[in-house]
Amino acid sequence: QVQLAESGGGSVQAGGSLRLSCAASGHTFRPNAMAWFRQAPGKEREGVAAIYAGARLTFYSDSVKGRFIISQDNAETTVYLQMNDLKPEDTATYYCAADKLGAGSWSRAPYQNWGQGTQVTVSS
Repeated sequence: QVQLAESGGGSVQAGGSLRLSCAASGHTFRPNAMAWFRQAPGKEREGVAAIYAGARLTFYSDSVKGRFIISQDNAETTVYLQMNDLKPEDTATYYCAADKLGAGSWSRAPYQNWGQGTQVTVSS
């Protein structure tokens, strides 16, 4: 059974930085893609960033482009999200996702595996 374990959330002031990690484990598990999503209270879940295995292609939402960086370890089973210049509107629960299903957009396609989420709170 595949498990995704997130860590690195917390509270920070605007302009600060945080680094999220998500480690995937399971029998011969090597996801085709890993991504970060977030959901703020009263809002829909939105894609933040994704990275595809092999070519290491990366994708970002417009709201975080230039501030967040997604990366992976060499085994492509751990994904990181370096979040810089954080803003209060980045406050949300951040979820790690792995194994994109189908050929759709990285932010809209379903993912097979999800983490439990980690809270990020940015104060002004």
